[in-house]
Amino acid sequence: MTDGFPTDLSTPGTSAPAAGVVAPAQDQRVLLHMPVDVRSISLVVLATLASLFVLRWASAVFIPLLLGLLSSYALSPVVDWMQRWHLPRALGAAVLLLAIVGGAGSMVYSLGDDAASLIGSLPVAAQKLRQSVRASRSKSAGALATVQKAATQLEQAAEESGAAKPPASPGVTRVQVEPARFNIKDYLWSGTVGLVSLLGQMLVVMFITYFLIVSGDVFRRKLVKVAGPTFSRKKITLQALDEITGQIQRYLLVQVFTSVLVGLATWLAFWGLGMEHAAVWGIVAGVLNLIPYIGSIAVAASSAMVSFLQFGTLEMAVVVALVSLVIHSIEGYVLTPWLTSRASSMNPVAIFVGVLTWGWLWGVWGLLLGVPILMVIKAVCDRVDDLKPVGEFLGA
Repeated sequence: MTDGFPTDLSTPGTSAPAAGVVAPAQDQRVLLHMPVDVRSISLVVLATLASLFVLRWASAVFIPLLLGLLSSYALSPVVDWMQRWHLPRALGAAVLLLAIVGGAGSMVYSLGDDAASLIGSLPVAAQKLRQSVRASRSKSAGALATVQKAATQLEQAAEESGAAKPPASPGVTRVQVEPARFNIKDYLWSGTVGLVSLLGQMLVVMFITYFLIVSGDVFRRKLVKVAGPTFSRKKITLQALDEITGQIQRYLLVQVFTSVLVGLATWLAFWGLGMEHAAVWGIVAGVLNLIPYIGSIAVAASSAMVSFLQFGTLEMAVVVALVSLVIHSIEGYVLTPWLTSRASSMNPVAIFVGVLTWGWLWGVWGLLLGVPILMVIKAVCDRVDDLKPVGEFLGA
């Protein structure tokens, strides 16, 4: 003790170090040193923003190109099989594409009457649904009417007790803007232009698909050739191309298989419930199943409206919508994730975020092309040293 203060400053409950023993040094903080280049990060951010802008601005070019590339991956094995049977590749590709177009056209023609009657019943279903909603509102409007009457009386009393409104200034003309009336010709014209544009894009996709199939492995050999002079670089490029081809083909097989299952299940379920045009609903459900998230909602909403028109009860409309959602949920949350995990090692969260991003860029086509694009990005990033962290984030 010195000047009334204790000289032992050790922590209570611990003994002071003995004489001649050096006290242990205070624990030093462990720091992780990571090389961070601000300029490199800034360039990466700017390059990413510029790429997004170009992808959205030139979507009319990139979407048909990627659709044709995806179609060539799906149809190349069939053309290869034809070529093994001594059928020229150009002729086999033309026969296959014409067969697909002819089969789709004949199916649409055979189901044209059912589809036309189904489309024609949609306005009647909407009108009947609106009348049912109005009737339900009128039944529950008793208490609201009393409250509204009291509110109106209070408002009138407030206006009577308030100050008088200043008179309008002389010479001032009151202008009222009326909205434009509905003109069916404008909508028909815009719809026709959109249909012609869609048919033109489909024709471009067919030509791109045909030329890519006919070219065979020409572009593949060119990519391997320009990869670099060393054998290791060519080997890595060949491995990446093989992985991209295998993953995309397996993904397409999964999508076709699950869409066929959804179409058959929807057809049988709607036929068991007594829905009219059950075969048409099965085809629509199978096709829209290729569009993630939006396709199932569109099928459930439209089938509920048509079932309400047919059966006349909201309960039956809810049952039909729930059956459709259950079929798509089993496919989307059980079957497809299991098959996709076996086809590729992608992170489900990364797939969800990536699909939303590509959907924001390209709309419905982005939702359709999002997963194959992510597969290509992951296959490339896994084999580039500087991009391996991106591949790690995309992986399962």
